[in-house]
Amino acid sequence: MSKELENEIEDLTIHLADMLEAVLYYAGVKDENIEKAVKAYIDGLDDAFEDDDGEMGYKEIIEAIEYLKRKKPELFS
Repeated sequence: MSKELENEIEDLTIHLADMLEAVLYYAGVKDENIEKAVKAYIDGLDDAFEDDDGEMGYKEIIEAIEYLKRKKPELFS
């Protein structure tokens, strides 16, 4: 893999992480809980979709956030 491609993948990864934080913020996560919520979101994906094939579109992301709201309501305002 070329260095240019590696840099592009790294930039996209950072951008996606920022987008997840923004989505969680708009879902109601308090600023001080963003990092905890990101970890809980990632950890909860397997629980929320234990029988799924791993494909995630926007509906599955919304479902994962709703799952997080039910399991970790203290993260939300």
